Amino acid sequence: MLNRPSVHGLLSSCLIAGILLLAGCATPPSVPHRARVDTPPRPPAVLQEHLLWYLAPATDWEKEALPIGNGRLGAMVFGRTANERIQLNEDTLWSGGPRDCQNPDALKFLPDVRELLFDGRPAEAMQIANQYLMGQPRTLRPYQTLGDLRLTLPGHENVEDYRRELNLDTATIRISYRIGQVRYTREIFASHPDQVIVMRFSCSQPGGLTLIASLDRPEPTIASTRDGHTLLMDGNLDHGNGLDFRVTLRAQAEGGRIFAPERRLEIRDATSATLWLGAATSFGGRDASGGADEAVARAVEKPLSTLRSAHLADYQSLYRRVLLDLGGEASYLPTDQRLARVKDGFEDPGLAALLFQFGRYLLISSSRPGDLPANLQGLWADGLNPPWNSDYHLNINLEMNYWPAEPANLSECHQPLFQLIESLRDPGRETARRQYGAGGWVAHHITDVWGFTVPGDGAQWGLWPMGGAWLCQHLWEHYAFTLDERFLRDRAYPVMREAAQFFLDYLVEDPKGRLVTGPSMSPENSYRLPDGTTGVLCMGPSMDTQIVRDLFQHCLAAATVLDLDPAFRSQLQTTLKRLPPTQVGKHGQIMEWSEDYEEPEPGHRHISHLFALHPGSEITPHETPKLARAARVTLERRLANGGGHTGWSRAWIINFWARLGDGNEARRHLVELLKQSIAPNLLDLHPPFQIDGNFGATAGICEMLLQSHAGAIELLPALPGSWPEGRVSGLRARGGFEVDLEWHEGELVRARLISLAGAACRLRVANPVQIRRNSPDGSRVTVVSKEPGLVEFETRRGGQYFVVPE
Repeated sequence: MLNRPSVHGLLSSCLIAGILLLAGCATPPSVPHRARVDTPPRPPAVLQEHLLWYLAPATDWEKEALPIGNGRLGAMVFGRTANERIQLNEDTLWSGGPRDCQNPDALKFLPDVRELLFDGRPAEAMQIANQYLMGQPRTLRPYQTLGDLRLTLPGHENVEDYRRELNLDTATIRISYRIGQVRYTREIFASHPDQVIVMRFSCSQPGGLTLIASLDRPEPTIASTRDGHTLLMDGNLDHGNGLDFRVTLRAQAEGGRIFAPERRLEIRDATSATLWLGAATSFGGRDASGGADEAVARAVEKPLSTLRSAHLADYQSLYRRVLLDLGGEASYLPTDQRLARVKDGFEDPGLAALLFQFGRYLLISSSRPGDLPANLQGLWADGLNPPWNSDYHLNINLEMNYWPAEPANLSECHQPLFQLIESLRDPGRETARRQYGAGGWVAHHITDVWGFTVPGDGAQWGLWPMGGAWLCQHLWEHYAFTLDERFLRDRAYPVMREAAQFFLDYLVEDPKGRLVTGPSMSPENSYRLPDGTTGVLCMGPSMDTQIVRDLFQHCLAAATVLDLDPAFRSQLQTTLKRLPPTQVGKHGQIMEWSEDYEEPEPGHRHISHLFALHPGSEITPHETPKLARAARVTLERRLANGGGHTGWSRAWIINFWARLGDGNEARRHLVELLKQSIAPNLLDLHPPFQIDGNFGATAGICEMLLQSHAGAIELLPALPGSWPEGRVSGLRARGGFEVDLEWHEGELVRARLISLAGAACRLRVANPVQIRRNSPDGSRVTVVSKEPGLVEFETRRGGQYFVVPE
C-alpha cells in the first residue's frame, strides 16, 4: 500500500499552501459510489422517522398534497375520496427554447458602469446597466405542469377511518378508508426502473370498485382513447411553437369491465384495478408519443409484484444508506399534529429526523442520473406560471438543493447538476466573450434548460456573474468526497479551469490596487454610501471575492493532483495575492462589501458575505478564529434585525451555526424552520413553496453531526444539548469515508469509519481516543499526533476503523 499524507489536508481550502503541499501526493483510486462494507441490517418495522401520515385528504397543493417522483416523472397526490386530483410533472416540460440573448451593446458600456461605481454613483450605473448590460430578452420561460389526472369514485363522498400516508422507506403513497363495511385502498409509486407511475386500487367487496379517469391541463390539449383500455393526452407548448408532450394512461381491472368513451376511461364493478401512467416530451429531439406509449407498454407486460420489487430495489439502494435516530420518545401522532405541537413548544427530535430523511427522499425523487436537476420546486410545479418560473436560481437556491448530495450519501443524485453545468459552458463562453471581452465561461443569477447565461431580470438582481463559479464548487466537492480522479480529470477540472480563466480576464484593479469583480452585487442586498445614497450594484462585494478565491484554490488543488498546467497555476497564485481579504468591519462583523457601508436592510434574507463560512471553508473556528468570531457577530446582527424570515434563509443559518460549532443555536433555528416555514406536508415555504429549504435543512443536520471541510473529520461538531442520545449510520466525509456514530449523554460512544479509497485519515478530536481495526476491540491502529486535538492514521481501502474514547 502506498504511504500517503492525509487527503483531508488536500481537501481543505482554508490555506492554499496546505492544499498545494498535500495535493502533490499520490491520489487514491476512484471509488464506486455504492461501495459498502458490512452495512448494518435494516430494522424491519417502519419507524415514525420514515412516515408522513394524515387523517384527512389534502385540500391545498402547496401545503398538504404529497409528492412522489422517479427523477423525471412527478406527481402531487391529494388523496381525495370521491374526486381525486393527482397533479403531474415531467422534468423537461419547459416553455420556450434555445435563443440568443446576448446584448451587443454590453461590452461597449461595461467600462462606463465600472467607472461610475468606482466614483460612488451607483444610481447612474444602475440606469446604464439596465439599459445596456442586460440580456435581450432578459426573462426566462417557465417550467410548467404536465396536467392533472382526475379520478371520480361515485358514492365515496362520506367515508370513515380515513388515513393518507407517504412511506419514505418505500417511496409509496397509501390511502385507505371505509364506506360501511367495505375497505378501499390505493397504492401509488413512481418507478425509476420502469419510468411509469403505478396506481393500484382495491376494495374488500368483490365488484365494489367503480372509478372514472380523465386527464386535463390549463391549456388546450387533445384527449383520446385507444384499444378500450388506454387514455391519451397530447399537447404542444407555446401555441404550437414549443415542445410536444404526451401522457399515456393504461387501465386494467380484476373483475368488472372497462369502458373507453371519448376522453375518459371508466372502470365499473371491479374488485381491484391498476393504472399505469407514462409521459414524455420532445425535449432534445425525443419522440414524445413513442416515449410515453413504450414505457407504459413495457410496464403493463410485467406483474405488479415485479414492478413493485424493481421500484423498491432501486429506490432503497439509495434511501437505506443512511439511518438517523435522534432519540426522544416515539410519536404516533399524525405528521401535521406533530408539527403543530412543535409550534407550541413541544420537543420532538424524531420530527427533525423525519425532516432529514424527507429531504433525502425529495432529492432521490427529483434528481436521477440522466434527468434534469431539481429546480426551485424540485420536480413539482403547478400551473403554467409557477413562482419564479420554477427555474434555476444560481445565487444560492440551486446550490442549496445539492448541499446534501454528498454528505447524505446520495452522490449519484448529484449527476444531473453536473450535466447542467456542462450544458452551460458553450453559451457561457459566448456571454464571456460578447458581454465582457473575456475568455472562459460565465453564468449569472438565473438559468434554465435552454442555456440562459446572460444577466437576467433586472440589474438589481441579475448583474451578478458568479453563478457558474459557485456551481463549480459542486464539481470539486464531488471529487473531495469520492476521490474519483477520473471524474476530476475528465469532467470537473476542464469546467473549473474555464470558469477560472473568465475571472483572470474579468477582474479589474480598484483604486487600492486590488483585483475585484464588477459590476456586481451582494445578491439582492443594498448598501448606503456616506452621503446617504443607496446602491445595489458595486465593485468587489465580499461574496464575489470569496467565491473567486474558492474557485482558484480548488483549481490549484485539482491541477496539482492531476499534475497539469504549471503556468496556469502560477497565474492563479499571483492573482490570489491581489484579491481583497475577507475583512472585519466597525461592528465586529464580516464586511459585506469592499468598503464598510451601512445597510438599509440589516435583516436581509441573503447572508452572502458568509459564503466563506458555508458552503466555503475559508472561515473556520480552528484556523481563523478572528474571522469565525466576526461571522458570529454577523449572524447575530442579521437575526436581531429579522433575518432568516424565508425558509431557505433559515436553512442556511442552521448550516452557519453548525460550522461555528454551536449545536444549540443550529438546533434552535432548525426548530424555527419547523415552526415558521415548514408546511404540514413538510415542504419548505419561502413562502411560497421552494424546495431549497428542505435540502438545506438536511444538509444542516449533516453538518451538526459530521464535518470534514476544514482538513479533518470532526465527529459530532455541533451536537445540541437536546439530542443527548442518538445514532446515525451511512454519512459521508471528504477523503472517501463513510461514517457511523453513536452517542450517549452528549458524548461520543463510538464511531465507525469505512475507508472507501484507502486514503490517510485525519481526525479532529476534543478528547483522547483509540483507533481500532475491524471492531471496537480490534487491534490498535498507529496514530500520529499532528497538533493538539488532531491525529492522523493510515487506512486500507475497504477497511473499518473504530474510534473509541479512552
